[in-house]
Amino acid sequence: MDIVLTEDPEAIRRFTQFILRDLGGLERMLQEDRIDSGPRRIGAEQELFLATRGWRPALLALKVLERLPEGDFTTELAQFNLEANLPPVYLSGDGMRQMEEGLSAALTQAREAAAAEGARIVMAGILPTLLQSDLSLESLTPRQRYRALNDALCRRRQGPSYRLRIEGIDELMLEHESVMLEACNTSFQAHLQVSAPEFPSIYNAAQAVLAPVLAAAANSPLLFGKRLWAETRIALFQQSLDTRGSSAHLREVPPRVRFGDQWVESSVMELFQEDLARFPVLLAMEVEEDALEVLDRGGLPQLRALQLYNSTVYRWNRPCYGITDGKPHLRIECRALPSGPSTLDEMANAAFWIGATLGVAGEFGDVATRMDFDDARGNFLSAARQGLNAALMWEGTPVAAPQLILDTLLPLARTGLEGAGVDGELVERYLGTIRDRVASGQNGATWMVRSLSAMKDQGVRTERMAALTSAIVRHQEEGSPVHTWPLAELHEAGGWRDHFLRVEQYMTTRLVTVRADEPVGLAAFLLDRNQIRQLPVEDDEHRLVGLLTFRSILRLVTEVGADSLSEGRPARLIMEADPVSIAPEATTLEAIRLMREHKLSCLPVVKDERLVGIVTERDILPVAYRLLEDRLREEEGGDDVSG
Repeated sequence: MDIVLTEDPEAIRRFTQFILRDLGGLERMLQEDRIDSGPRRIGAEQELFLATRGWRPALLALKVLERLPEGDFTTELAQFNLEANLPPVYLSGDGMRQMEEGLSAALTQAREAAAAEGARIVMAGILPTLLQSDLSLESLTPRQRYRALNDALCRRRQGPSYRLRIEGIDELMLEHESVMLEACNTSFQAHLQVSAPEFPSIYNAAQAVLAPVLAAAANSPLLFGKRLWAETRIALFQQSLDTRGSSAHLREVPPRVRFGDQWVESSVMELFQEDLARFPVLLAMEVEEDALEVLDRGGLPQLRALQLYNSTVYRWNRPCYGITDGKPHLRIECRALPSGPSTLDEMANAAFWIGATLGVAGEFGDVATRMDFDDARGNFLSAARQGLNAALMWEGTPVAAPQLILDTLLPLARTGLEGAGVDGELVERYLGTIRDRVASGQNGATWMVRSLSAMKDQGVRTERMAALTSAIVRHQEEGSPVHTWPLAELHEAGGWRDHFLRVEQYMTTRLVTVRADEPVGLAAFLLDRNQIRQLPVEDDEHRLVGLLTFRSILRLVTEVGADSLSEGRPARLIMEADPVSIAPEATTLEAIRLMREHKLSCLPVVKDERLVGIVTERDILPVAYRLLEDRLREEEGGDDVSG
């Protein structure tokens, strides 16, 4: 597509006119009953991570794509992502088996192509081994569409950076200058074709069931080593593309990533029209087709302008238009389901969503008459935060997510799938997987958190993340569903060497600091209380201004006397101003060089002028211990062979 950057107002105005013509064309097709109402089809898109040595993100998407069938796979925002597009199949009969076989075949192709480039594929909502330094624009896929999207959103951003704040067991607060945070997310996007007359009731049902489906499917509890939401993708995706400022909340400006604000009343047109009214056009491309003129000639318009615009508005249940076998159709794209944990789990999640949607629509008619929209939206956030531990509102009554799933929604999903003519064996295969997963209490999110708890205090954080990723890939290749997985173990990380390459992999981020004007006595107390020898000095903006050490306090006591600690003299009088520091992306070799060159026992870690961590001799000693141990073992092995 020939995409024009948004600083060209004329291109945007011209493109917006084509969007309006497309909307007019779609409305006319709806009025003239041209939308396909034949047998129901389903489809899916599989997003993947590429990982290489040490299970780190591999910027190999373009090279891997060269080894894959053209058209079946495509790029994503980052060079460590891929997407496989599965062809649509009929839902009835063994259509879901065909989709699962197609998915397995695509994954096999991707694994083989990745292996030829020295990489592995990983199905995970968020790759556990990701670091913020992996998200620079150097990782952006070199396609104009992605650069244009980043530039357009950044220009509309109200503030110097995107701000991320997610609270779970841990808390994550950071700033990022580009949309690359969005690349942390991968999903398994299920598509359900619907006819025009039934669209309102089925779309509303899809909204109502999305929360319990997500509670069962949650698979993304970690970001940058922090334990956050059960499905952290939901918060991350919204915040990574959120261009609003604080004033936007006063006037209720919605985010581009959203669940929605109300039930659909009569037509899919409500969703498209609402989006265009609320969200400005970001990208433009050259369009030659006039939808209304095509219809006048008896043809079928592609609605390319509307489709490009729709791709920049991110509803969790997104309405879509397309043409298959010469017939225009409507479908609902479920974007909330995470990638992984296994192929069977993904198919089960899709079957549960499709079946529950059809079952609720069949049982309730329009769920809007039985359920408040605010409950559906609140349920979605609760499920994203708590997963299977969520309490959800159903028909005005609070109920635990597992109870709602097992007692109400799985029977409705069975009715929905059987009513659609899905083979009974497949219904049991997929819904049985959901039943067993929920009954066991172990979905992907709980498995990861429990695995981390079992590895607590073993290795460094990046080793634990690598062990998780390694175990995920092993179980995926075995094909077992997540509720049967044993917990990951540290040895699965594959060795320690890859986890001490860069400072950010092992630096201490739980910092104890003082301000320059705070008393030396407080600094002495903090050093003693925390059994540490170095204390960074920072200002109120977390900028590093100095370093205070146990030795400097000892010198003060020696020269002035012990009373000096109670005299209230400020820390700035004895701190080392402008201390040597290092960036989190720096190599361990660089850290060792700086420590030797300047005879230092620690290095504050600074990014964008802000203090983000500290590295001490104690952090680096394990590297020396393990190197020595490995070398001694090599020597012993050599002696054994020679003997």
